Amino acid sequence: MVTGGGTGIGRAIALGLAEAGASVAVWGRRYDPLATAAQEIRQRGGRALPISMDVTDRDSVEQAFQETANSFGEEANILVNSAGTHLKVPALEMREQDWQRVFDVNVKGTFLACQNFARRLQNKRPGSIVNIASLSTFVAFPETAAYAASKAAIGQLTRSLASEWARAGIRVNAVAPGFFLTDLNKPILEGTERGAQAIARTPLGRLGELDELVAPVIYLCSPGASFVTGVIIPVDGGLLATGF
Repeated sequence: MVTGGGTGIGRAIALGLAEAGASVAVWGRRYDPLATAAQEIRQRGGRALPISMDVTDRDSVEQAFQETANSFGEEANILVNSAGTHLKVPALEMREQDWQRVFDVNVKGTFLACQNFARRLQNKRPGSIVNIASLSTFVAFPETAAYAASKAAIGQLTRSLASEWARAGIRVNAVAPGFFLTDLNKPILEGTERGAQAIARTPLGRLGELDELVAPVIYLCSPGASFVTGVIIPVDGGLLATGF
């Protein structure tokens, strides 16, 4: 299951998992991009199920899990939490409802999906959760207080759940993308001053391509990572290693 699987990072991960042999339930709010992603997976010979749902609503999350189990015939044993939202606004101008929306999607949504996954799978067979963290899990950027705080929470949530659920056979890890090109941020990063600054900060001297984020996720989901839990893997071209 990949939340936020219809666009951007989530879509790339859904396609990558399918190519690696997984049956993939693609979850998100807007059905059309989910259906498009699922159709592309099927065209490549994979098995996919688009499910329109809301990660911030417990009933919607539970229904999506049940629909996935009904379609695939068993409880899924991989969950990738890619659904998220971003807000760039000066802290002094931030509205309370905007702060709450960021935390509802990024933190509450991730937790509800993790909790339901663990309840269904615990002690039945091994399971793997991969959360999408961020550079903001570790460092601060101006005008991103809500987003940064939510991604820092994802880091601690990942570690806490990994510790708590290890004995149940459920591993919980995360990847932290650096500056990647997506349909959403291409106008901001591609050929712009901001994009040039991002490249200058990145030791490998370029922006990341979405395909480069897929392999670390597949690794964390695979039997090859069976002794790996509670880690956050930066996929950032060396940016964090330099301390900016």
